[in-house]
Amino acid sequence: MKLLKIVSLSIFVIIAIKSFSSCSSTKGNNNQNTNTQIPQKLEEKVPFEIGDIHFQKWAAGVQDGGSGIHMYIQVLTNRSKVVFDSVYFREMKAKMKIGKMGYFASFKTVKNTKQDIKMSNDPNAEYGNKTPSISKSPFVLKDNECVISYIEKEETKYFKILGLIEKPAENYPSASPNN
Repeated sequence: MKLLKIVSLSIFVIIAIKSFSSCSSTKGNNNQNTNTQIPQKLEEKVPFEIGDIHFQKWAAGVQDGGSGIHMYIQVLTNRSKVVFDSVYFREMKAKMKIGKMGYFASFKTVKNTKQDIKMSNDPNAEYGNKTPSISKSPFVLKDNECVISYIEKEETKYFKILGLIEKPAENYPSASPNN
């Protein structure tokens, strides 16, 4: 009878250990897949030619008016063959839009932006606070590099651009009140 208890207890312990270890490994795999889509590879040859590309930091002239980075991208040839989608830059992502002189992308930064957070000793008073979103770029980039995503024949592709030029910051003056 004692032998039966020892064997059944051993089997129970082994099953419990197995189930806990498999939960742990499954949990780890789920955490690895929380990033955005990880691209397969960067293209070396692209069906378009990039001309001037630069970025410029900006800040509003009023407190809590916002700040960010504007990126300007000149496409010289083959505009009609691909659809430009997004730019990855300094752990941020922005949609590319058509402008007067080419394409541009606007990245918002948290500097000079009002943080609407309630701090209190009472946890119920902090109920409406939003958790900060932490987006991790799928690319490892230097401060003067970006990756452009584009769509060619219904397939998303990626192209890395090196040596971006930083223009002097644009600090917008505060507007004078209308009298």
